[in-house]
Amino acid sequence: MESLIKNFSLYLQIEKNVSENTCRNYISDLRQFFNFLKAQKLCIGENNKETDIAKIDHIVIRAYLMELYGKNKKTSIARKLASLRSFFKLLIKEERLTTNPAAMVTTPKQEKHIPAFLSVDEMFRLVEKPDKSTILECRDRGIMEVLYSCGIRVSELVGLNMDDLDFNLGIIKVRGKGRKERIVPIGGKAIEALKDYLEHVNELKGKCPEKYPQGELASPVFLNFRGERLSSRSVARIVKKYVFQCGIMRDISPHSIRHSFATHLLDAGADLRAIQELLGHKSLGTTQKYTHISIDKLMEVYDKAHPRSKPPNGTIRGKL
Repeated sequence: MESLIKNFSLYLQIEKNVSENTCRNYISDLRQFFNFLKAQKLCIGENNKETDIAKIDHIVIRAYLMELYGKNKKTSIARKLASLRSFFKLLIKEERLTTNPAAMVTTPKQEKHIPAFLSVDEMFRLVEKPDKSTILECRDRGIMEVLYSCGIRVSELVGLNMDDLDFNLGIIKVRGKGRKERIVPIGGKAIEALKDYLEHVNELKGKCPEKYPQGELASPVFLNFRGERLSSRSVARIVKKYVFQCGIMRDISPHSIRHSFATHLLDAGADLRAIQELLGHKSLGTTQKYTHISIDKLMEVYDKAHPRSKPPNGTIRGKL
């Protein structure tokens, strides 16, 4: 079984060219499925030890999904099912199986919800909260400005290297899902914040000099206090810290800043197709899930366009 998992991992990395996070999650999902079969003593081979792949059918997979319900979100269950589909697809390609049992199982219907986002005023308060009194404060200001200015994913932010920045052209190069590269414009405020941080970044690099030879352009942009590349979890903690200091009583994450970026562009009249390119979405439908028109914008359009939209005399329609 371990050889099948290892082979699947290579398939994901080389043929499918998925991101490191996706590969890790898919392999974890696959191991969880096999542990379920072992615990339930399902699809056991003749030696009563190894799982017999040929015995796995859609009924077994449905039993596995039922085990997941109540313990996992529907998005997680859908991903675990997608992991199994990809795994069995590989086995068919290698002629180990003739049918894909996971293809016969329906993906759970996802809940539709609007992710948390910030207003323009709240966003300005958040990005300006780090006072730049220390090198780490300068770094945090740079993180906030880049996230909001470029709308990039947190994984793309922490993956930035020095040679990805071009301040003269006002662009950065990011590596998105599936290791696809794209060019994203970066605003003047973000460039200013980055320059302030990079003037002092050698203080952090000095704590781990062997990793950063002088003149090394491939060195990471954002470092932690030990001089190592900052992690996605660390960025999430940094964002939550300043959200709390701003008195914003909502669950705001780095992805919320990405969603705020798209929402503010859309509210200002930006084309949805252009926003799709900036966000690095493969499908326009994905962009539509991440962007929405605020209720204030809807009320404004309604009041201007509908012939009977004026409120009764003596009342004032206020912003929500």
